[in-house]
Amino acid sequence: MKKGAKTAIFSFSFLLASLVLSLAAGRPTMVATRQSDSPANSSGLSDLVQFTPAEVQSLKGGQSVSKLLASGNHEIAVAGAVWINAPMSEAVQAMKDIERLEHGKGFQVTKRISNPPRLEDFAALEVPEEDVRDLRKCRAGECEVKLGEDAIDRIQKEVDWSKPTATADVNAVVRQLALEYVIAYERGGNKELAVYRDKKRPAYIAEQIKALVDEMPVLQQQESDLRQYLLEYPAAKLPNAISFLYWHTVSFGLKPTVMINHVVITETPHRVLVAIKQLYASHYFWASLELRELTPDPSRGQGFWFVDVSRGRSASLGGGVKGHIIRGRAEKESLKGLNEGMQLLKSSLERKTR
Repeated sequence: MKKGAKTAIFSFSFLLASLVLSLAAGRPTMVATRQSDSPANSSGLSDLVQFTPAEVQSLKGGQSVSKLLASGNHEIAVAGAVWINAPMSEAVQAMKDIERLEHGKGFQVTKRISNPPRLEDFAALEVPEEDVRDLRKCRAGECEVKLGEDAIDRIQKEVDWSKPTATADVNAVVRQLALEYVIAYERGGNKELAVYRDKKRPAYIAEQIKALVDEMPVLQQQESDLRQYLLEYPAAKLPNAISFLYWHTVSFGLKPTVMINHVVITETPHRVLVAIKQLYASHYFWASLELRELTPDPSRGQGFWFVDVSRGRSASLGGGVKGHIIRGRAEKESLKGLNEGMQLLKSSLERKTR
């Protein structure tokens, strides 16, 4: 397998979409037709999204399918599917090995967080130079980096910007803040997540996650235990699930972005469901939620159906002409990213089993 062949699989669509979320101008882009993401699915391929007969025909012919889903203001949603002719266990193992999965290309660093978290887990976290410059003048309500008010105050209090060690001191404070952030989340769940103060109107991440969960009908109808876990962790339990946190720094053309995610994997012989909940991002999205379903189909051989539904929320996806332009471009890039990510996963796993 070529180096980097398995990169850009987790949250690939939204990472590419982030390229356009900070742009204030550009040519309008044709927006694809939005479709319902009701879990009622006559095709039998997935509980996550409904596919049309034409889409099912394309899927069974070996093509990947991706489309936009209905979404509200400040939100973008995409879904896709592909048949992968490889053992489902190989895909599950790849998703568990997150540090190997996300490497190369736009992934600067990926680190799985220990249980319990340790400061050493964030030793490789380096604040990008542009963010260091922004943090120097950062104040609550006026900050280019997404941070809670307490974090902004802490940086300004603990960093002496006149010293030559200011950059190193910023990195030290941010690493400590990251550690405290994940410890607080593991103790108190979503209510401990940030309230971004980068705009006049604060964005409560817990509320954004709740909105995303409510937009996933399958979580309310077939997967109520997973829904409860996503909203009420750590009080809610999900027996036999694999759960871990990780952080990464990604760079796909604009500002490098530090993200912290919570991954949950439930596995049975007949179905694997993976949820990726974004806990923090230094730029672009308030929050994102991704569901992946892997389902075997013995009538087609050893492989499995891979289905992905991703939703993200951002201030840049608001109304008005500017918001419409940005949304169109973000949706186009999200669909492109999802397709490329699915094809990477398909080709890498199928190549491995030949």
